[in-house]
Amino acid sequence: MNKNFSWALSRLKVDLRLVLIYVVVYFLWGMMMNWIGEELRIAKFTYWWQVITVYVIYMVPISLLLRGLPVHSQYAYGLIAMGLLEFSGYALQSSYAYPENLIDIFFTERNFALAMALFFAWYFPLGNWVVGKIYKVLFVKKNKTS
Repeated sequence: MNKNFSWALSRLKVDLRLVLIYVVVYFLWGMMMNWIGEELRIAKFTYWWQVITVYVIYMVPISLLLRGLPVHSQYAYGLIAMGLLEFSGYALQSSYAYPENLIDIFFTERNFALAMALFFAWYFPLGNWVVGKIYKVLFVKKNKTS
């Protein structure tokens, strides 16, 4: 078996409870961000269920692969992942950017997808940190010293 494939597979073999926390956190996070994007008239998914395909099916496995890496590495790899996602979402028109939105005003329309990728790449280190904290609180027993 390929060494890189074995490494990736080993990163995905985790406690099912951890995966469940990722799914819940990322789904809620995605719904909230889609709502904020609509309310602020920045951007939105064309269909609400894209929150599941993007935040759960796409981002959760990437987060699992990146967890435990240094923050700068998580961000850098996340930037690649989000760059591809943002590019394809707007190219395929499965995401909608509102005309003259805040990002267009501050960074110009030509930089919209780049700005979104730079922002959303932080989801991976931040998401891994949040999920890790929740998992520890719920499932990691503390050693009690007498």
